[in-house]
Amino acid sequence: MACVIRMTVRPSSSSPALSRLRDRSPGLAASLLAGALAAGLGLGAAAVLVMVLWVSSPYPDSGPTGALHVAAALWLLAHGVELIRPGTLSGAPMPVGLTPLLLLALPVWLLYRAARDATDAPAEPDGPPPVPARTAWTGVVLGYLGVGVAAALYCSGGELRPHWGWLTVCLPAVVASAAGAGVWSGHGCPPEPLLSVLAVLPGRVRRLVFGMDEQARLGAAARAAGAATAVLLGGGALLVGVSLVWHGAVARASFLQLSESWTGRFAVLLLGIALIPNAALWAASYALGPGFDLGAGHLVSPFASDPAPLLPAFPLLAAVPEPGAGTPQHWVVGLVPAVAGMTAGWFVARAAVRPPGPGEPARARWPVGPTAGVVLLTAVVCAAAVALLTALAGGPLGVAALSRLGPLWLRAGGAAGLWTAVFALPVALLARAWRMLCGRRPGPGGGPAQGAETESTAPQAGAVAVVPRGTATPGAATEATDRGAEAPGTGRWGRGRRKAPARTETAAEAAEEDLYDFLPAEDPFRTPFTASRAGGTGDWHEDMGRASHRAAPGQAAPDPAPTPPAEPLPTPPAEPLPAVPSPAEPVPAEPSPAEHRPAGPDPQEPRPGHLPDSSG
Repeated sequence: MACVIRMTVRPSSSSPALSRLRDRSPGLAASLLAGALAAGLGLGAAAVLVMVLWVSSPYPDSGPTGALHVAAALWLLAHGVELIRPGTLSGAPMPVGLTPLLLLALPVWLLYRAARDATDAPAEPDGPPPVPARTAWTGVVLGYLGVGVAAALYCSGGELRPHWGWLTVCLPAVVASAAGAGVWSGHGCPPEPLLSVLAVLPGRVRRLVFGMDEQARLGAAARAAGAATAVLLGGGALLVGVSLVWHGAVARASFLQLSESWTGRFAVLLLGIALIPNAALWAASYALGPGFDLGAGHLVSPFASDPAPLLPAFPLLAAVPEPGAGTPQHWVVGLVPAVAGMTAGWFVARAAVRPPGPGEPARARWPVGPTAGVVLLTAVVCAAAVALLTALAGGPLGVAALSRLGPLWLRAGGAAGLWTAVFALPVALLARAWRMLCGRRPGPGGGPAQGAETESTAPQAGAVAVVPRGTATPGAATEATDRGAEAPGTGRWGRGRRKAPARTETAAEAAEEDLYDFLPAEDPFRTPFTASRAGGTGDWHEDMGRASHRAAPGQAAPDPAPTPPAEPLPTPPAEPLPAVPSPAEPVPAEPSPAEHRPAGPDPQEPRPGHLPDSSG
């Protein structure tokens, strides 16, 4: 029986790494499954929506197979894949390339979550190691693309067919970028992959633009550009809302004209909601100056708007300004990019000045020149982001007049970078100077800078004083003050030097005295060794410890100097106890010191090399 138990029980001597590998599922297989599941969820959501509209429609044009073909085509359109409609009145195939950006958000979010979960990074520090980034990314991308190719093959015989050229470009690009962001986030957002991109630049250019702290500068530029882009999108959405309210009658009439059934109106409403990000980007491009194309050869900008061609009635198109020359009412939209640039400058100024600590002045992280360089880098990042978003917001809906719809993405990106550089640079420099001035302003009473707690530097009774990091020891502070040494990093602009204040020595000495304030009480059981020092000059261990702590670093401790004896505390006189003689044995009188002392050594007197007997 014992042999059977030994053969069936797993030995406990196996390594922890092997145990973790046994408990883990294969990384590539799990990543493939995660990618396929993300694609299936997105495709299923599109199918459910289309099937609900088809079932509730009073006049369905096709059967459930046609509805599923349309669902697969819409799912591919959400990834930026251009579709082709072959069954037209003219017989020529019509392209459909205007992607609703709100539909793009669902596949990107599903891909991001799938890739982040595929890394299987544990929350516990002693958990199993995460799946390698390359394995997780490859599995998610291959699994998602497998479902995408199957969906494209399925809908290739329907009314909306995918364009195979756009399919091979847009679908892998969206999947790879979203999965890469998820894997990067799952591994803790390390900066090395982003900084490795800078290796393609020459060393002199990289040092000139990014300096030695390229991670901090890139992070500040990315945050500032993100804030500026968000302000542009918000301002564009605000312009669309104001214009829709201004042209409310036209928008309501077009909404009711498109369909008479509630199912059709609900479908139009969903399509309008999905196109709201596109309309916000169109309005942002309009506010930046380049404007957008409302058909081939019909440009709409704040300076002039060409007459629009014959367009289908749609509520969002009612927000388009009337044709004609621009007026001051149209030029007011320039406040949107101006505010976006100011926001970017404020973010750069926040990153350029370090927050002051308690009792310390504000210090500049970058001088004026590198701060201006970060502003220019922010303008470049903002231009790239706006150009990418505006390129995704447009697309063709035909081959003639509707072949060009949407912002001029290249001009919109350049204009965004120019507006950001013009308005962010002065705001960044002024805000940086203001933050430096406010961080150096003295507190009430001429004390330290704002935020400093002057009362906290005084030690309290019964508490151990804690010396903050960066404060010199008492001996070093005294020597630096006597020699007139200067403390680095405390100058007027955070780069120079100034002499250490004299009050540093007093505060440090008080803290040092508190550290050694807890001395042992007087020993009530004295021995001949302790009795010789009881009324003398104090403990020599205490003197040696204080001397070594007050010595400067690298110097020998001075000879211990005797300290004056501490004044004894007054004690109340003790009342004598009444003597009670023993009835059985009389108390002998104490002999005098010179009376009958034995010639041998006294057993109570300590001998050299022996400790006294304290047992009594």
